Amino acid sequence: MIKSMTGYGRGSIEENGRSFTVEIKSVNNRYLDINIRLPRQINVLEDNIRKSISSKINRGKIDVYITQDKFSDEDLVIEVDEQLAKAYYNSFVLLKEKFNLIDDISVSLLSKSPDVIKVEKKEEDIEKVWNTLNGALDNALNMLIDMRTNEGLKLSKDIIERSNYIKECVGKIEERSYIVVDDYRAKVRQRVEEYLKDVEIDEARLLNEVAFFSDKVNITEEIVRLNSHIDQLINTLNSSEPVGRKLDFLMQEMNREANTIGSKTNDLSITNFVVEIKSELEKIREQIQNIE
Repeated sequence: MIKSMTGYGRGSIEENGRSFTVEIKSVNNRYLDINIRLPRQINVLEDNIRKSISSKINRGKIDVYITQDKFSDEDLVIEVDEQLAKAYYNSFVLLKEKFNLIDDISVSLLSKSPDVIKVEKKEEDIEKVWNTLNGALDNALNMLIDMRTNEGLKLSKDIIERSNYIKECVGKIEERSYIVVDDYRAKVRQRVEEYLKDVEIDEARLLNEVAFFSDKVNITEEIVRLNSHIDQLINTLNSSEPVGRKLDFLMQEMNREANTIGSKTNDLSITNFVVEIKSELEKIREQIQNIE
């Protein structure tokens, strides 16, 4: 079943004291274009993230936003700068004695002094981090793919309805194409009779003229190919593989056949059907731009 290239997915997971949130947005694009924003401390996992996404998505512009909301106790270390704390303490004592201040020097006061206490991240176990992050990424990707699949179902339904309508128009063109030659024969005969009146009509020359016209306006091959392309289009929509590029090609071929039919005929009814077909093909082409 076809998939749209538009979708959104979000996944969160908390494990081993760590918490990650992953958001993924996708829109249509000719190729697979992945842009990732993640915390600097896990930049080393960018390649893993790309491989995971590309294993499930083939086309689209993918924007990935990753935030780490909680850190494991193992990831953090607290350092106390004793020398700096002692310097602050001596300064507080000096101020107290000089200005006769109440003695309120406390641990709380020293801990709030700049750079006395530093919280730093230790070197993380990247495999453990990836195992946690990958869970959130999978959740986000599954949500994204579900949305793209549901949107693909809607696109498929619309394209099939328009394709069936095009096939109806092609059938009417085929019916009309047989009548066109008979109409031309009658018009030629009528004109000859009007101009020559009592002169006997040369049936052989008349048949030659009608045969030449019939060959000139013959659109049988174009009708056969157009119907074949429509069947291919509908069958392709049921494929489980990415089909966007194939559908693009089919649109080009169908447009070519419709244009050829339009250029071969001077019949108003057929021309009107060709206009209808080209209008529907353009609407289908716009829908296909969003198919993976």
